[in-house]
Amino acid sequence: MTTSTPLTALNRASLLKVSTATLTTALFKRGLRNVCVQGVLPINPAASRMVGEAYTMRYIPAREDLDHIGVFADRTHPQRRGVEEIPAGHVMVIDSRKDPRAASAGGILITRMMVRGAAGVVSDGGFRDSPDLQKLDFPVYAMRPSAPTNLIHHHAVDLNVPIACGDVAVYPGDIIVGDAEGVVVIPAEIANEIAEEAASMTEFEDWVEMQVRGGRCTFGLYPPDATARAEFEAWQADRAGQGVAS
Repeated sequence: MTTSTPLTALNRASLLKVSTATLTTALFKRGLRNVCVQGVLPINPAASRMVGEAYTMRYIPAREDLDHIGVFADRTHPQRRGVEEIPAGHVMVIDSRKDPRAASAGGILITRMMVRGAAGVVSDGGFRDSPDLQKLDFPVYAMRPSAPTNLIHHHAVDLNVPIACGDVAVYPGDIIVGDAEGVVVIPAEIANEIAEEAASMTEFEDWVEMQVRGGRCTFGLYPPDATARAEFEAWQADRAGQGVAS
């Protein structure tokens, strides 16, 4: 499922600046409650900012007669094919059934996706080679490190189909946003609207935090009453007059 209006460059840049916390609130206002991928954190928090379209892969439980080391030589193997086919700017989102007993992928394949221009990778399982991934300048999210090869517990069956990841539905083309706190899934058809709203919310919240640091009470400020809203709008106008970017 994709949107007929792709995410604009401006909104893509905006999503790299807003928090996943703000995005969950913006989506909650639209009635969307289950958008935050549960149980995943960045392996390298210094490289956690991530925005891109979802490119999905689905695992089912492994079976001994099918999942042996020789399958990696098969160029049609979904995991290996996905690494070579994920479009630049997309995020690989992996349905590992919240099972981190075996790795969803490892350092070599993740590095290959990085070199090919992917925007990041998310699994509700584990990744191997985590000491190397911690040094990689590339967003990688998982439940925890996992040394065993994926074949021990995972059988890759599908690419670019609707999946579950951390109890959240992910459709191909959805916009995936990550920061140091977690990963949020934005339905593709409203991604531009959510990006604009979240940018506006962030500007307001930054102003509120400035007021709170100055000792102001939150009542009437957050959420704002008419007086606080007028103050904020005056502050915005003053910044615009000074040529300060939002």
